[in-house]
Amino acid sequence: MSRILGVDYGSKKTGLAVTDPLQIIVTPLKTIATVDLLTFIEGYLREEDVEKIVLGEPFMADGVTPAQHHSKVLDFKRVLEKSFSNIPVVLHDETFSSRRAREIVIKSVASRKRRRDKTLVDKIAATLILQEYLKHI
Repeated sequence: MSRILGVDYGSKKTGLAVTDPLQIIVTPLKTIATVDLLTFIEGYLREEDVEKIVLGEPFMADGVTPAQHHSKVLDFKRVLEKSFSNIPVVLHDETFSSRRAREIVIKSVASRKRRRDKTLVDKIAATLILQEYLKHI
């Protein structure tokens, strides 16, 4: 089996998570500047066998209305599909993933300075998106 890459796309920073090759465990991978994201993914795909990319799809709290940056996520999905035509890119609802990630950081990180590190929230949000996706396949 191959890994699945999870992406919590943001306008400035993007969180990434990945499964193990058996697709059982999801691990936070990295938070990266969005301008460097495509280059990072290209390099990662050269090193690791990835069978699918799961991209968080942003909705408002009602779970139906597209969030403000929904169109940017769809644009990025098209870029991924064009750049990596052999790897399916699927959308998965990311409603409340960042809020839940912040709660996890507050509860689990002892250092106040480390809790304010937004990059930690981004990669945990990507982890939550990918975990939720795995529950539904």
